[in-house]
Amino acid sequence: MSHDHESMLWRADAVEEVTDLLERELSTRGTVEMSIEDGAAGRTLAEPVTAPRDVPAHDHATMDGFAVDARDPYPLTVRDEEIFPEDQPPSIAAGETVRIATGAPLPERANAVLKVEEATVEGGELTGSALEPGTYAYERGSNVSAGETLFRPGERLSAKDLILLRDLGIERVAVYERFSAGLLATGSEIHEGVTADLDSPMLAALVRSWGHSATIAGTVPDEYDRTEQRIAELADEHDVVITTGGTSVGEKDYVVRALESLGELRFHRVRIRPGKPIAAAQLPDHDAVAFAVPGKPVGAHTVATLVMRPFFVGDVDPLPTRGATVTSDVGIGTPGFEYAVPVTLDGERATPLGHVDSPLQVYDETFDPSVLSSSTRATRADGFVITESDLSAGESVRVIPYPVLE
Repeated sequence: MSHDHESMLWRADAVEEVTDLLERELSTRGTVEMSIEDGAAGRTLAEPVTAPRDVPAHDHATMDGFAVDARDPYPLTVRDEEIFPEDQPPSIAAGETVRIATGAPLPERANAVLKVEEATVEGGELTGSALEPGTYAYERGSNVSAGETLFRPGERLSAKDLILLRDLGIERVAVYERFSAGLLATGSEIHEGVTADLDSPMLAALVRSWGHSATIAGTVPDEYDRTEQRIAELADEHDVVITTGGTSVGEKDYVVRALESLGELRFHRVRIRPGKPIAAAQLPDHDAVAFAVPGKPVGAHTVATLVMRPFFVGDVDPLPTRGATVTSDVGIGTPGFEYAVPVTLDGERATPLGHVDSPLQVYDETFDPSVLSSSTRATRADGFVITESDLSAGESVRVIPYPVLE
């Protein structure tokens, strides 16, 4: 495997490789039917969902008032009844109106609602403001048309998606079985207890937050044979193997070589700092996928959320962001990379956490991803700014908040 500068992928290309791995895995993956009341949120759809009927199934009122035909001139004769959401609407003739509650179906001839606050009733006759057809009326099929495809296979259902499914009368959906991930920390210093394993609990929590199961499977020392053997064992037990450490090009960095031996290495190193040495592999003999994540904890979190996450939740670009103004100059040392600069947010002010002007003083002006990726206090950032160039104090930036990634 080439380790030169030119062999590195840009993040978008790496995500394409990851989503291709996902599509390959899903093509042979088992499915289960889930109730939307019993855990469908967070699961990945295995079949398309089409609308079985129009939504709404009939025109209905969005205000309390009077159902009218907006083409009829005032005054209108008020019928001595009222329509509620559970009712079948009566017929009204030209020049007639009927009281109606919010959510109630409109009579067939009605096309608007005169809200109570704008209505005057005297002697059984209604007058009020001029209306256009459609005023305070939720028209049949204006939300969803029967036969329309609303969800496609591979989409991950969110909690808000359950609103639409229930409105469609859909109570059960086919979803793919969850992935099982086994996490392995490498490095003699971790294996011997000299250094704590900071990455595995964090990565396991990420995988679980993405809707899948994760098992922390222990450690291995810096020995090639043991590293390869343990990865192979975990690949037989789990759908995904996630290793930490040993992904660079040092003398004891054995993980990438082990993945090359066990299967097909899809990429190694992405143009992101921190987190550059990430690798992904397909292990067909074990029916598994592997991700090798660099060991520095903040860099591991950054690259896992930006590159590995799409395997578990599908392609999610563009990532949601919020606008802010950066408070300090941040220089970029080496061009040709995307830099994930951690920031804290105070209203619309984004302070680079790690800059000398912040509580964590790692760098003066030039961003230092190497030191910052090891600094556990950097986890107190609220999000990060992705940039390929210098940032200037007062510049408008887009911040990716950490909660959108978990």
